[in-house]
Amino acid sequence: MKILKWIIGILVILLLAFFLGGKSYLKEQTKKNSPERTSTYKQQGVDLKVRYSSTSKMGRVIFVELLPYDMVWRTGANEPTSFTTAADIKVNEKDLAAGSYSLWTIPGENSWKIPFNSKIPDWGVTIFSGGQKTTRNPATDLLQLTLSAETISEPVENLSMDFEDNGLLFFNIIWDQTKVSVPINPYI
Repeated sequence: MKILKWIIGILVILLLAFFLGGKSYLKEQTKKNSPERTSTYKQQGVDLKVRYSSTSKMGRVIFVELLPYDMVWRTGANEPTSFTTAADIKVNEKDLAAGSYSLWTIPGENSWKIPFNSKIPDWGVTIFSGGQKTTRNPATDLLQLTLSAETISEPVENLSMDFEDNGLLFFNIIWDQTKVSVPINPYI
């Protein structure tokens, strides 16, 4: 009985050590391969920021094999992508209040669903699922868009998210040979 208590005590200490120190070490190591990126847009009273971890293609087949269609993706590596707006905006004609949101995607063959969620979880996937199960709670989604996915001619090695203003403002998600453009209309 005494040995069982010692074993349980050691396991508890090891788990605490992992969650207090090991977890931050693992995050640091994964960010070497998928560095954090920030895209910003500040013009005409619009102040937007997107933070994400830019993962690489590395010769992999991205859609279907790495990211199966119709499954939730945290949209990047490491933590979920965060989308911040300093003012109320319309995203694909739907209202989005000023604030910070986690941005998730559900890639499909011809279209993507893009939920904006009010909660930004710490990591975005569960450890015990090997990264296959996200920590997104659909009950806290504020809005979900469905947008066409465009096939581009040249593959893009690193996941890229940026803003494009050519008279109309778009937030773009580009990786491999896929581009999804989210129309944004400011309240001005």
